Amino acid sequence: MSRLSFFLLLLLGFTACVKNNPDPSWLEVTAWTLQSNIDLSGDEGELSHNITEAWVLVDDKLIGVFQVPFKIPILKDGMCNIKIYPAIKNNGISATKKIYPFLEVYEVNQTLTKNQTLTLNPVTKYKSVTQFWIEDFEGANISLTDDPNTSLSNYEIVNENLQPFNGNLYAKISLNSADSLWVANTETQLSISKGREAYLEIDYHNTNSLTTGLIYVSPAGVTNNINIRLNAQNPETVVWKKIYIELRELIGASPNSSNFLQSFSCYLDPGQISTEILIDNIKVVYFN
Repeated sequence: MSRLSFFLLLLLGFTACVKNNPDPSWLEVTAWTLQSNIDLSGDEGELSHNITEAWVLVDDKLIGVFQVPFKIPILKDGMCNIKIYPAIKNNGISATKKIYPFLEVYEVNQTLTKNQTLTLNPVTKYKSVTQFWIEDFEGANISLTDDPNTSLSNYEIVNENLQPFNGNLYAKISLNSADSLWVANTETQLSISKGREAYLEIDYHNTNSLTTGLIYVSPAGVTNNINIRLNAQNPETVVWKKIYIELRELIGASPNSSNFLQSFSCYLDPGQISTEILIDNIKVVYFN
């Protein structure tokens, strides 16, 4: 069964349940709040997030997967255990809503009452065992390097007070007909175990497409593997966005002794005269 069919069945099920049970309890869930985890001592960096979804379980029964905020009927009343799992659009794909493995579940015991609404404001934080590599362009030693052999454009670190925005500094890449190609990679080699969860998180503000990649560094050589492409936004409506890009499959396909670097590349999009890309809070988040 496709994901679309699954969600359509859930919607039909809710409609039928409310019709046949005119006195349900109601659960209202607001947007997610991401808080710092004291055990991580700030290692999680800026707490920008794009947690748009929630998996809801009542007394360990899956009620459904919903985009926050939402209000849904629950065919139970009395004291209940409610678990709400933070979920994201995996690789930016709306049809792929996945529980983000690095964030803690929001769990409460609350009373549901027929014909009344229980409102919950879910809060989550990164799990204490989460590993991070972060480039936020705030420190003295920046681990992002323009490729000297292929890149025609170089990034610059700026602070143009572009709101809303987390932090003070970010990287800006300007493209035009002369400087039409940017290629760069991180410098810090990461060793991430195969079969473990790993993601690239990145904040971006772009009027040109940007391609992400994962570089294998092994005794056999260096191989760049193209991953996810971030589509250009309309210059009139461009905003800061955040995406969660899964790395597990690419890491699993690597040579046994590989370390990993993140890569980025972009050409001036066809039909454009000049464009720009802003990036910040580059995070590799993983378990080992």
